[in-house]
Amino acid sequence: MAAGHQDGFKPLLVSMNPPKSPTRTSRISAANSKKQLERLRRVCTALPETIEKLSHGEPTFFVRKKVFAMFDNNHHNDGHIAVWLPAPPGIQAALTQASPEKFFRPPYVGPRGWVGVELDQVDDEELRSHVLQAWRLIAPKKIQTSV
Repeated sequence: MAAGHQDGFKPLLVSMNPPKSPTRTSRISAANSKKQLERLRRVCTALPETIEKLSHGEPTFFVRKKVFAMFDNNHHNDGHIAVWLPAPPGIQAALTQASPEKFFRPPYVGPRGWVGVELDQVDDEELRSHVLQAWRLIAPKKIQTSV
């Protein structure tokens, strides 16, 4: 009998991650990850006072020591090559409902309203728009006038 289980049965472990779709897992490659990171880096570092550092093992972008974008390189094999961004109240739900192939609720920061953006599902213009909105939520008002 298993310790702590009088009936002899062990609890069934259920994954909290959804099964990977063939389209999502086919996007996961070192070349695609590198390409998408370079796109994200180009967009983020164009914004004033942005610095990039590793945080939690992933490239992360800061403005004045506050995070405004985190690269998601298949985090815990979740099948995403994405960016996690803070979003205004209500935007996460609206985006994830309207376009679940593009947007998702990321772990850890999702409960605080952040949104995950699948990088290969958005063009450069849309990516810039989402990153700029996130940067404006985090950056001090004094430096926002330069953008």
